[in-house]
Amino acid sequence: MPPPKKPQSLHRNGKKSLPKTDSKKLKRQKEKQELEQLEKQIQEFDAKDVELFSQLPLTKPTRTGLKRAHFVDLTDIQKKAIPLALKGRDVLGAARTGSGKTLAFLIPVLETLYRKSWTQMDGLGALIISPTRELAIQIFDVLREIGCAHSFSAGLVIGGKNLKEERDRLSRMNILVCTPGRMLQHMDQTHGLEMNNLQILVLDEADRVLDMGFKSTIDAIVANLPKDRQTLLFSATQTKNVSDLARMSLKDPEYVAVHESADSATPASLQQNYIVVPLEEKLDTLYSFLRANIKSKIVVFMSSCKQVRFVYETFRHLHIGIPLLHLHGKQKQTARADITSKFSNATNSCLFATDVVARGLDFPAVDWVVQLDAPEDADTYIHRVGRTARFDKGGKAVMFLVPSEEEGMLKRLLAKKIPIEKTNVRGGKKQSIKQNLEALCFKEPETKYLGQKAFISYIKSISLHKDKEIFKVEEYPLEKFAASMGLPGTPNVKIKGLNQEEAKKAKNAPRMLKTGGLDSDDDEGRDAKKPVVTKLDRMFNRKNQNILTDHYQSLTTTNSITGILNTHNASDSNDSSDDEDFLKVKRVGYPELPSEHAPDLKILHIPGAAPIAIDSKRREKLLHSKKELAKLKPKGTKLIFDDEGTAHPLYELENLDDFSKAGTAQEQREKFVDAERERVKVEDEVDRELAKQKRREKKEKRKRREREEAGLQGGEEGASGTVMGVPLVPWVDYDKEEESGDEEADDEAPQLVNLEESEDEKPRKKKKRSKDESEDEEERRERKKKRKSEKSARKKMERLDIEDVPEDLDSLEALAAGLLG
Repeated sequence: MPPPKKPQSLHRNGKKSLPKTDSKKLKRQKEKQELEQLEKQIQEFDAKDVELFSQLPLTKPTRTGLKRAHFVDLTDIQKKAIPLALKGRDVLGAARTGSGKTLAFLIPVLETLYRKSWTQMDGLGALIISPTRELAIQIFDVLREIGCAHSFSAGLVIGGKNLKEERDRLSRMNILVCTPGRMLQHMDQTHGLEMNNLQILVLDEADRVLDMGFKSTIDAIVANLPKDRQTLLFSATQTKNVSDLARMSLKDPEYVAVHESADSATPASLQQNYIVVPLEEKLDTLYSFLRANIKSKIVVFMSSCKQVRFVYETFRHLHIGIPLLHLHGKQKQTARADITSKFSNATNSCLFATDVVARGLDFPAVDWVVQLDAPEDADTYIHRVGRTARFDKGGKAVMFLVPSEEEGMLKRLLAKKIPIEKTNVRGGKKQSIKQNLEALCFKEPETKYLGQKAFISYIKSISLHKDKEIFKVEEYPLEKFAASMGLPGTPNVKIKGLNQEEAKKAKNAPRMLKTGGLDSDDDEGRDAKKPVVTKLDRMFNRKNQNILTDHYQSLTTTNSITGILNTHNASDSNDSSDDEDFLKVKRVGYPELPSEHAPDLKILHIPGAAPIAIDSKRREKLLHSKKELAKLKPKGTKLIFDDEGTAHPLYELENLDDFSKAGTAQEQREKFVDAERERVKVEDEVDRELAKQKRREKKEKRKRREREEAGLQGGEEGASGTVMGVPLVPWVDYDKEEESGDEEADDEAPQLVNLEESEDEKPRKKKKRSKDESEDEEERRERKKKRKSEKSARKKMERLDIEDVPEDLDSLEALAAGLLG
């Protein structure tokens, strides 16, 4: 009879529900059909009239993330770059600062992995490289916002973080946002990080990532990536260098430059000015500017980290009236993240920074960008002023130029279509802080030392700039500049002989990289370690090696330890040439053995060493020092003796032929193991006999002790008057004691009884026994049993009434028989 069919479950609306396997299968089929339909829409998509994100052929999770993050309208770069990237094309994107380039590559990353049904088991699918840590953190935050509805695992890999924690989680990531140095370190050291399945590579601020600072690092990373990947490069100043593009292995890239035909390379809402200021008045002008704009949000760019520190420390003591912050590449990662967060959330503040802040960072509502030091080139200028006037909002930028820099810098800016106007500083508004800085440097030596370092780093940074038409070091008034910083004198600066490329990388290198750690990586490149040069290397690389050779050989002819001790004063000579050597000391080494030229010399014979001539008091002192004489003796050789008494050196190497005669290595190993096994068996038998003998001796000692204790107990009982082994109970006349009224009688009777009982109850003092004489378990059981029986006998005796105490011998015998029966 067939089993009854299970009733199908019903939904609330009364419809029949499908089994779980069927529902999952239908769901997968539906998702597959949706992806195929979406792929078809992407290939047929035309982006001419697109204005909103909702009009793009995007998946549902991406649309949800964009909606939650309140992204609605498309920017120019997003309109052109996203459709091309969705079709799988390689893209070179160039757009103004603050134009939305981050979304232009994050959306294709999410869509590409989702359409390929990427899971955690597939490994790393997308790699996003940023030149700075701050920019990497910003990209990661945006990725978390728009990817909240996706199920991908994303990670942030930057210097300054815990390397072990990153290493443990890296193999489970689908998307990585990283900086070049730390990523290369993980590729070299982290087990389980597979890059063979990478689908898309993104380089943000690509021109900076591909320049000399990161050249070797990026080349090493790209060499480990698959060739059939998709590559996206984005920057405000995109590179068109053929060699750079060839290094990235791009396949028919699409160049997207939305503002290339515009009248200006900078946003139209940005007001740009420059002022010509003598070098010695820069700090005065900056101080006056900050005092006049204490309600604004300002970013001040400088050329070196030490300058940033000096200006921050000095201005902090001057109490300008505006919160001051400073940010540069030598700071720890926690401090950098904290300062970035503080400045982003502040309404009015001033941030002194290097070019580590110049690229990509989105600080909200920045009013002013001040360039205290001129930028290296026009591209750097564009990135610096891009910290304000973002997303078509207003902003102002001002640049301080030394008179010798004005002409060359204006040429470079006009060539890049950057409109800039000259403005002047009102003389009445300018305040001098020279005396304040002098007093501060005099009061605090640390500030003076920091000022000297800042002065040197500024001059060196200028000398490293390639454009000598702008930066003419010889025309800078260095003495006046040092005085304006409050320094008592002009520090010495060595500029000649510098390799510009190496010096620039050394200047930009972070502290941990200089000390040999790889735990750092920002907008500076990695510098290779120089090989260690030892004294021996310097000796062999020395030029004119034949100089002093004769003198060296004459020294080595005598004993190497005594050296030139074998000398004495030359005797007078009757030769006429001695007059020329008046008051000149000659020291000539005598031979070790006596001869006619060295008469009456003592000779010290040391076994195993050459004889030594005692020709001076210093040599005679050697005879009284055992330590010095031991140095002259040859080194001893340690010998070992075999079982037959034959001496052998401590280490002897056997020839291969002799070794082969005894058989192969496996055969000798088996022989050795068999011999050791036999030896262990013999030793085991000896150990067993020894253990058996110890147990036998222990047992004999225990029995001997028991016999002695039994004999001693019998003697004591006989002396106390026992009959047939039963102790006699003493008789006391209590009536007589009561009549006498003696108070002590009440205590005497129980004392007498207790004395008899105490002879059995009183425990003996345990003798200290050795480990071999310790009682075993069986002996303890026997003694415990014996004590128990004695205790029960005493209880029986106590039950006897005191009036029934026998008075004659016959009664005692009857009582004893009753107790024993």
